[in-house]
Amino acid sequence: MKNTDKVKILIIGSGPAGYTAAIYAARAGLKPVLYTGGQPGGQLTTTNDVENFPGYPEGVNGSQMMVDLQKQAERFGTQIHYAQVTAVDFSSYPLKITIDDKQLLEAEAVIVATGASAKYLGLPSEQAFLNRGVSACAVCDGFFYRGKEVAVVGAGDSAAEEATYLSKLCTQVHLIVRRNEMRASKIMQERVKNTPNIQIHWNTQTEEILGDDQGVTGIRVNANGASKVIAVQGFFLAIGHQPNTAIFRGQLEMDEAGYIKVSSGSTKTGVEGVFAAGDVADRVYRQAVTAAGTGCMSALDAEKFLAAKEAEPIHA
Repeated sequence: MKNTDKVKILIIGSGPAGYTAAIYAARAGLKPVLYTGGQPGGQLTTTNDVENFPGYPEGVNGSQMMVDLQKQAERFGTQIHYAQVTAVDFSSYPLKITIDDKQLLEAEAVIVATGASAKYLGLPSEQAFLNRGVSACAVCDGFFYRGKEVAVVGAGDSAAEEATYLSKLCTQVHLIVRRNEMRASKIMQERVKNTPNIQIHWNTQTEEILGDDQGVTGIRVNANGASKVIAVQGFFLAIGHQPNTAIFRGQLEMDEAGYIKVSSGSTKTGVEGVFAAGDVADRVYRQAVTAAGTGCMSALDAEKFLAAKEAEPIHA
C-alpha cells in the first residue's frame, strides 16, 4: 500500500448518518470510502428493537438495521473498512486523515458522522441489564414500558423531558435526583412537579440495578444516607450525551458541549470540504431518522462542493 492514498470523499462513522451519506454519495458516483470506527453501526447496535424508524412496520433489531444499511451502501459501491480514524489535519487542502495511527489518506471531502455516546453511571449492573430494562433513550424505548413503573436518573432538562414523556405511558415514574435541586429550567421543573404520576426522589443516588433473567425488577438507592429498594421494570439514564469529537478538537469549531457547529440549514462546518451529520452535530433530536436525514444532506452538500471544485479554473 502507498504511504498516502487519495480518496474523493471519506466518511467517518457507520451509524444511520454515515451509511445514508454513503448511499447517496455512491449513487452520485463519488466512490465514497467509509471507516466504521470502534463501534461499527454506532449506538443502534446496542438497541434490541427499533420501532420508530419508517419502513419497518414490525420493528427491527438495531444491529440488523445497521447490517441492512451497510449492505445497501455496499451495493452502490461504497468501500467499507473496519478501522478507526485516529487523527485529522484540516489545516490545508486536500484534507488529511490518519487511520489506525499509521495510514495517511488525502480526501477532497470529508463527512464526519461519528455520533455521540450516552453517559452512564458506571455501575456493573447497568451494563448487565442494558437493553433488558436499562435504556438511555425514552423516546426510543418508552413504548415497551407502557403500564409499568420506571425510574429516570438525572436533573436537567433532558431528565425532565424524559420523565414527562414516560409519565404518559407508564403508571409511575420515579425521578432520581442526586441533589436537593434540579438543573432543569423552571418551566420544565414545574411540569414535572405538576405531573401526578412523577415522584421526585431528592438527595438520592443509584447504587445498583436489580433484576433477574427477565430483566430489571428494581433499583437500590441511597436516599439521604439510607438504603432502600424501589420496584421498577425500566431504568432510564438522562445524564447527558458526549459527542465523539475528541479527534476534531482544534480542527473544527464546536459548541461548549463538544458538538460540531454547522451552518444553519446545511451540514457545512467552518472548514472547506468538511461536513458533519447525525448526532455529532445534533444535541436536540438524536434520533436514527434525523441522523439519516442529515446524512443525506451531507452527501448532497459534499457533491455540490466537489462539483464546484471541479469547475474552478486551473491557474498556471
